[in-house]
Amino acid sequence: MPESEGGTPVASAPATPGTPGGPLFSAQRVDSMSYDRKSMAARCKCLPVTVPAWSQPDTPTCFTDFPTPDISLTRKLGAEFVGTFILIFAATAGPIVNQKYDGAETLIGNAACSGLAVMIIILSTGHISGAHLNPSLTIAFAFLRHFPWVHVPAYIAAQVSASICASFALKGVFHPFMSGGVTVPSVTTGQAFALEFIITFVLLFVVTAVATDTRAVGELAGIAVGATVMLNILVAGTSTGASMNPVRTLGPAVASGNYRKLWIYLVAPTLGALAGAGTYTVVKLRDTESDPPRPVRSFRR
Repeated sequence: MPESEGGTPVASAPATPGTPGGPLFSAQRVDSMSYDRKSMAARCKCLPVTVPAWSQPDTPTCFTDFPTPDISLTRKLGAEFVGTFILIFAATAGPIVNQKYDGAETLIGNAACSGLAVMIIILSTGHISGAHLNPSLTIAFAFLRHFPWVHVPAYIAAQVSASICASFALKGVFHPFMSGGVTVPSVTTGQAFALEFIITFVLLFVVTAVATDTRAVGELAGIAVGATVMLNILVAGTSTGASMNPVRTLGPAVASGNYRKLWIYLVAPTLGALAGAGTYTVVKLRDTESDPPRPVRSFRR
């Protein structure tokens, strides 16, 4: 621990998973809710926030109290764009192939396309950008102070643009079967909203556990999240398309021109994400309630 000039140890807060100082899925994860936050201005009460003056660049605010990033924002956005492109391409291609070849993929195949895509993206880009891939996840983690609000617009812009690019790429490859990749409900509006809310709740509950709690099996984060995506698609795929992600619906909707019930897939996943991440934050064990966390090993070692 570093010492001040008088020899007194200076405490420093560890990087939070998912922030520029510590990716959402990383080798060394830190319980972001367990360390002392007294150094934050008024415990970082978000919105409204006091913007620091140019003469005081170190003034702590909700936008600036995160660790200095080791990876440039440009690289993070690049990794987020590529990861989201891969996810939307794979998750949308499955249903399109299913439509084109008379059910060749089946629901299990569609679930595997999305789940495997999420798994490999987390394992390959999680240490760079955090592998959010989902605006609802980005907003939920920013709301719970696992991610800086100042980076939220850039991340969402990367995710939306990647989704649209992937969707138009699919349209060019599989035209005229693009409609098969659009998520539209086959149930009532209320049922569709409830399903999307619940499955996104489940997804973010799991993501928050493996990404922010040192007691969870973090080295299996990619597998755990990918399996959760597969499970949710098996449950809700035939009813709503099991989007769980606004850009999973938005990109194909733009490419095909089909905006039917689009608002459900923008609102329900975001509310479900906030509820799921918040619920795990409430029920998680504290340092005094369990044994010390075990050492965490990484796939990269």
